[in-house]
Amino acid sequence: MQWQRSSGILLHPTSLPSHGPIGDFGPAAFEFVEWLAKAGQSIWQVLPLNPVGLGNSPYSAISAFAGNPAHISLERLVDDGWLNRSDLAHTPKSTGKVDFRAVHEWKLPLLRKAAATFLAGRSNTDKALFKQFCRAQRSWLEDFVLFQSFREQNQGASWNQWPQGLAHRHTDEIAKAHQEHAQELDIQRSLQFAFFMQWDALHEHAKTHGIRILGDIAIFLNYDSADVWSNPTLYKLDAELQPTVIAGVPPDSFSKTGQRWGNPVYRWDVMRERGYDWWIERMRWNFMLFDWLRLDHFRGFDQYWEIPAQDDTAINGTWVDGPRDDLFQALRSALGERPMIAEDLGTINDSVRALLDRLQLPGMKVLQFAFGESGGSNPYLPHNHSQRSVVYTGTHDNDTTAGWWKTLDPPAQERVKKYLAVKTGSDVPTAMIRAAMTSVGNIVIIPMQDVLELGSEARMNTPSHTDGNWGWRMLNTSVETDITQNLSELAAFTGRNHAH
Repeated sequence: MQWQRSSGILLHPTSLPSHGPIGDFGPAAFEFVEWLAKAGQSIWQVLPLNPVGLGNSPYSAISAFAGNPAHISLERLVDDGWLNRSDLAHTPKSTGKVDFRAVHEWKLPLLRKAAATFLAGRSNTDKALFKQFCRAQRSWLEDFVLFQSFREQNQGASWNQWPQGLAHRHTDEIAKAHQEHAQELDIQRSLQFAFFMQWDALHEHAKTHGIRILGDIAIFLNYDSADVWSNPTLYKLDAELQPTVIAGVPPDSFSKTGQRWGNPVYRWDVMRERGYDWWIERMRWNFMLFDWLRLDHFRGFDQYWEIPAQDDTAINGTWVDGPRDDLFQALRSALGERPMIAEDLGTINDSVRALLDRLQLPGMKVLQFAFGESGGSNPYLPHNHSQRSVVYTGTHDNDTTAGWWKTLDPPAQERVKKYLAVKTGSDVPTAMIRAAMTSVGNIVIIPMQDVLELGSEARMNTPSHTDGNWGWRMLNTSVETDITQNLSELAAFTGRNHAH
């Protein structure tokens, strides 16, 4: 499909200011949308919004469909009568970063209180909307609320450690749970209702300001997820429902033993026999939530690295064929032509490139990867970009550009300065943004940290490090006027600023 020349900002909602320990869909999110329009931007890229598992990573989801209740705005719940203003009086003191402990110990219990209040005092209008939501989303919602309820009853243990009747989804055990835990299941349904009502309102606000939201889909899910528990035949599991093989990436220059992600891998043969129904429903739902989608680890659709589950490292894995064109043809037949972006970073071979070409999907060009020793032939240098590209200064997995600059050795710093025509390192973040915006690539995405010229303290994620990730937050949504104006003018000069 044709992509209009445009640009936008990467900022996960958890990084926004809010009343509470984590950014959410509250007033600051609406202000951020308005700022995007003022800055001449037309895209807001977010990371996955699903409930997170261990490590708080948005890419480690316990559901492919549900929303993360931590994103629900407490202020908007007060406005809607789910909470009283006094309920927010004892908000944990802000640390300047996401406080995940306070999310679990303070915000989530308060959300449960709000859900109980909603259930007890719903108006007829709210009752009708809630009933309509539960009916429309039944295909995934019922499995998810049961999963969450059982998980909490079992002190957060993975589903394979639950009593056998629950782990194996015996009909009588499921029916018994519906009776015994009806109130808990309604609370979980209510939290999902609140999440999606708030997200829909924010998405509508973005549309009225000419902002398209670019969502993100992780190719694999956690083993401990509602989807694997409710659809075990779609994954390579043994008779005891344990994974026989898991996903990862092979050894490379970054890791001698590769990366053992631990996600179960799909039985693509079964998926194909079923007409890829699970994937079609997953994508259909996500295209209701977002305008565009980024497909994380795209190369896994061509071939993925399959590791014996008992192995401690990824060394003994093998490349296994993915569904390739077959899946995407099924998606297009069911959903029509939809705008998707491929995350094609890492070790990409000719087979993956050919798949991208056949599907006509844009890949990613990250400028921080452009200044190695390969000289002018480096594919990430702007003069080597194609129109079918999404150009980033860096991604959520990179250091900020200011932080990245400081880690470069002197020869690399010299290459950067010469290419960008700057004299000092302090000029590099602005020059990198200009290089991205002037690229021939049709789409440009800039992390908000680079717009604000922040250093490594604002890094979002360091891959293969389990601690200290996903915590960066903006102090406020008031961006200096000259930064906003310069970004807007640059978007106009480079043909990326469209009337909002």
